[in-house]
This record gives sequence, structure tokens and C-alpha cells, in this order.
Amino acid sequence: MSSRRATAIATAVTGSLLTASFSAVMILSFTASADDQGPGSSKGGKAMDAAPAGVELTTLLPEKISVDNGSKKTAITATVKNEGTKASGDLNLLVVGFDGLKVTNVQGCSAIGEKDLPPGSNSGFKCSVGALAAGKSKSYAVDATYDLSKAGKICLPVMSADGKKTFWQQGPVPFGTTNPSPNAPATPLLLGTDNKPVAPGGDTLPKTGAGEDVLPLGAAGAALIAAGAAGLYWSQRRPGQRSLES
Repeated sequence: MSSRRATAIATAVTGSLLTASFSAVMILSFTASADDQGPGSSKGGKAMDAAPAGVELTTLLPEKISVDNGSKKTAITATVKNEGTKASGDLNLLVVGFDGLKVTNVQGCSAIGEKDLPPGSNSGFKCSVGALAAGKSKSYAVDATYDLSKAGKICLPVMSADGKKTFWQQGPVPFGTTNPSPNAPATPLLLGTDNKPVAPGGDTLPKTGAGEDVLPLGAAGAALIAAGAAGLYWSQRRPGQRSLES
């Protein structure tokens, strides 16, 4: 084979490899940015009832979401994780919306009836997680709407399957922005930030929301007790139930 022909083949192969590498980078970059909600965060969460030995449960919410200013729709990823060394028992994850944030669907989960929602909340879904092995997690796609003229909060309690214990609860924690953009196609919101809505005409609306209030969830069934002015309470209304202090 002549040196000229060998050089031509080597150049062609190198070009093909570069093109393939570039295409792969483009595909990966597009995939990552298509649903980029930032890293997961347990901000606004706290341990409640003691979990079984070796089990350490937590939840994660995206650090940022984006609300379409036309449709008011947004998407949130809710994750429950076992950071312990042993498998958990069967678990339920609740996804509850408050104020301007209304949960419209959680993939693979069932809606909580209106009469069973805690006063002050507007929506909720129950997810049967099952048992989580050590170090494993399970994520749920949450569809929601957000009225940007209000504050918006979300709450993720992790409960035993019989509803008698709440091992962890994140929230109600707010999503919001201190720099609203009413005329933009979408408004980015940050986890743990009180919303400061501004009308399209430039009139500033009063600040709403109570910050990072953490609501304890009662041990007997499902009880949400609000800290501060909300005064929320949710129970299964059965005798002998107890509630925990935060």
C-alpha cells in the first residue's frame, strides 16, 4: 500500500471517530438539558419516627423547577431513598401540594380523596413504594400547576405501609423566586425560596408564604400539623391516635 493511500485512509478513520464522538456529546448534552432540574436536595426535611435499625430514609426534590407562564404547568421529580445499610419494610410516599402549587398527577400513584386532604392543602397523591434495599432509591414524575401570584409549597412524607409511622418528612417546603419574570415564557423557581410575585404591569404583590416551615406528620395514620399561621391538621380520625411534636 502506498504511503499516500495509507495517509488518506488514516485521515478518513480519524474524521469518522471525531464525528461520532461529537455526535455522542451532542446527544448526551441534549438529554441532560431536556429535563435539567438541578441536583436533588433534602432541604426542608427532617427525621420523624425512628426507622428500623440500619434503615435511613430521606427524600429529594430538585433545587430548581420552571413554570410555564402561559399554561402554569411545571414538572417535579420526587425521590425517596434508603441511605442505610439494611432494606426497609414496605413504604408509602405522599406528595401533597399547598397554596399556589397544585399536584395534578404523580406517575404510578393514586390521588388522595378531597375529604382526606389536610385542611389548607389543595391536592395529594399516595405512592406505594414497597421495600427499598440499602442504598437504593425510587423516583416519581410529578405533574403540577403553579399560580405565580401566590406562594407554592410541596410536602413529601415517607410512611410505613400501615400508616402508623412517619419516618421522614420534607416540607411543606416552598418553591419560589425573588426575581420574577412575568413577561418571559417561563419563570424559574428555586427550592426553599419564598415566592415574590410581580404582576405583568409591574405592580408588586405582597409577599406570601411562611418560609421553610416543617410540618410534623402524626404517627397514627396521617397527620400534618402546621407550624405558624397555617394551622394545618390531617388525621384518619380514629380513636387512640397520637401526634408528635416537631
